[in-house]
Amino acid sequence: MRHPHFGHHHHHHCHTPRGEHEDGLSGGRGGRGGGRVFGHGGLRFVLLRLIADKPAHGYELIKAIEDRLGGSYAPSPGVVYPTLTLLEEMGYLSVETADTGGRKRYSITASGQEFLAANSDTADAMMARMNGGVDGAGPRGGRPPQVTRAIENLKLAMRMRLSGPPLTEQQAHDFAAVLDSAAQQLERI
Repeated sequence: MRHPHFGHHHHHHCHTPRGEHEDGLSGGRGGRGGGRVFGHGGLRFVLLRLIADKPAHGYELIKAIEDRLGGSYAPSPGVVYPTLTLLEEMGYLSVETADTGGRKRYSITASGQEFLAANSDTADAMMARMNGGVDGAGPRGGRPPQVTRAIENLKLAMRMRLSGPPLTEQQAHDFAAVLDSAAQQLERI
């Protein structure tokens, strides 16, 4: 069932290891299960930040997130591995395959570091959220971190939806309605 040449042609190392159990994933990228803590797309910043600290295997990253959240939540492999694959395809992560068992170890690339630096506010907000919000020296520039995070989440959600399949008339109407209703609610706060 697995294609022998799963990798993309622009990969430097095309050897697909034997135990490639990480990539034949159900549900493709996204998956609703992992969105509870980080929102859609937030997970990539947490993974990049963790990998920037120390290269790691996918299961080590899942464990690290679970540990930081005190075991209250663990992202599912069906969300983490497609996100790692996506980051690899975007050139933000490089992968070494260990000889034993074909496990992949992820390291951050220079462009991954740049992406992380460019989005450091979001990454900080995600990490603070993971540490229960007590980490960090208060909001930067007076904007509460949860507001920053919510704005980033909204921008990301809009970008991801608009870069997907074209919206139907009804979906476009619903999309605008969601944003209009948010704007109206903000005026009442």
